Amino acid sequence: MELLFSPLFSGSSGNAIYVGDGESGILVDAGVSCARIIKELENIGVKPESLNAILITHEHTDHTSGAGILSRKFDLPIYATEGTWNGMQDKVGAVQSKNIRLIDTRQDFYIGKIGVCPFSIPHDASDPCGFSFISGSIKASIATDIGCIRDGWISAVSDSDILLLESNYNEDMLKAGKYPYALKKRILGRTGHLSNDDAGKAAVQLVNRNVRTIILGHLSKENNFPQLAEQTVRLALNEAGCEIGRDVNLSIARRDGFSGLFALEDNV
Repeated sequence: MELLFSPLFSGSSGNAIYVGDGESGILVDAGVSCARIIKELENIGVKPESLNAILITHEHTDHTSGAGILSRKFDLPIYATEGTWNGMQDKVGAVQSKNIRLIDTRQDFYIGKIGVCPFSIPHDASDPCGFSFISGSIKASIATDIGCIRDGWISAVSDSDILLLESNYNEDMLKAGKYPYALKKRILGRTGHLSNDDAGKAAVQLVNRNVRTIILGHLSKENNFPQLAEQTVRLALNEAGCEIGRDVNLSIARRDGFSGLFALEDNV
């Protein structure tokens, strides 16, 4: 048994992640066009008609813009919290009632044989969530659009074999950049986004809680760049005595286009 995990798009301009086990296929977020998502799915050998579900973390357009079209084109159910559904209805367009699936962050569920474990995250949206996926002994998790480090989401993604973790911005770049003050304040706030420095602090905690591979994602195009995010998190891990390649694997998710297909083997 194996679980496949592939960030297709990960950034402030659009997000989509594929999770599958060979029998069931799940798309987490659909924040770019339907055509672009189809192209990247095909690049990893996944036919879009083989998908079983779309899961939405929250209603912002960089997570929802392609969801309605994909649902209508391939007759796919969309799973989201009630708050997220209320916030995104005008963004995704008409969705068949049978394909509207309400979830609760306190209740796990299955899609095929894949266990889906939603958890609450601190972000300025209506009942946003992250997800962990369980297949046998394998656990894969997504924790992006997170304003601050809290034990709740840290605990939810502990013991993950692979984790997509937000590392959105460099604080100096954001403060010196061209964004309006109100937007800077929002991003820096406790329900905004996770900085590189905080991603490093979170990574140290997560390695100590048995997370084995961390993919840094949701990088800002304007206020970050991949080498800086990786260097910041790598330094935090090294200072905590965590060795890259021994204690944890570290990589970066691309903003545009898939970042590789990770095949996680169930050894139990």
